[in-house]
Amino acid sequence: MADPLTAIFEQIKKYNKIIIHRHQRPDPDAIGSQVGLAEILRASFPYKQIYVVGKHIPGFDWIGEMDTIDNQTFDDALVIVTDTANAPRIDDRRFDNGDALIKIDHHPNDEPFGDIMWVDPDASSCSEMIYSFYQRFAKELTLPQKAAHALYAGIIGDTGRFLYPATTPRTMLVAGSLMAAGANAAEISQHENEITLPVARLSAYVYENLQILDNGAAYVILTNEILEQFGLTEAGTSAIVSLPGRIHDVIAWAIFVEQEDGHYRIRLRSKGPTINELAKQHDGGGHPLASGAKAKDEAEIKQVIDELDQLTQSYANQK
Repeated sequence: MADPLTAIFEQIKKYNKIIIHRHQRPDPDAIGSQVGLAEILRASFPYKQIYVVGKHIPGFDWIGEMDTIDNQTFDDALVIVTDTANAPRIDDRRFDNGDALIKIDHHPNDEPFGDIMWVDPDASSCSEMIYSFYQRFAKELTLPQKAAHALYAGIIGDTGRFLYPATTPRTMLVAGSLMAAGANAAEISQHENEITLPVARLSAYVYENLQILDNGAAYVILTNEILEQFGLTEAGTSAIVSLPGRIHDVIAWAIFVEQEDGHYRIRLRSKGPTINELAKQHDGGGHPLASGAKAKDEAEIKQVIDELDQLTQSYANQK
């Protein structure tokens, strides 16, 4: 059987309609990999119909905007899903209406889907994978400035501007190549570094109310009432996820964000202890050092905190 990249490229050449999806509640890598791939294909195959779909997120218009298509467009189309670990998270539920389905992702492949899967958990980001795909078939593909812009945005989003352990020498080489292709590194970094005044005020609240346990586990609970005080919704909390990691004493942390129905979305991050197994125990998953989960009530919140504390204690004992 052909390797995944060759199989994907053969499918791309075969279909005249290609629709690219990503996950719900997108981050820069979800949008960047989706738009970056689309721009490469549009530049390389101008006669093909290439679409990107999903909820319009105005805050990411600087990376790329979504297309609006009808149900009939999915007929005889190739569907590609980027940066999405499992099918329930795919934005735009019509993804299964196409003729064939491809998964391109860098999360652990715990929930496979699609006719062809290319999964590389060692990649810093799905955007880095898309560049690798371009590089493999560079004799037949074109990398326009718009694609370089989107892919660079995705890479620095998932690496925390190259601060996270996922950053490798390969990542830096790819970033340099994207800059050479026209990505404006300073402008993109400024976009991803900027926050609104309400988010700045929420950041102060997080630092003031962050609970840090003796073993380096930390957490903060953001209820709907608290978010209303700052004029924010759950979607506006993404910018504060990395804040506890800047504190020397914090080893791993959880941010609990209340949802409209009363359950809590949990954002888990770590500087060392593996946390994705903990996340799986609470209806979640993700990377070893960056995962998401859910808590249905205060009792489950306490359970997650206790388990995170145990992880940091075990980690400290091993050092």
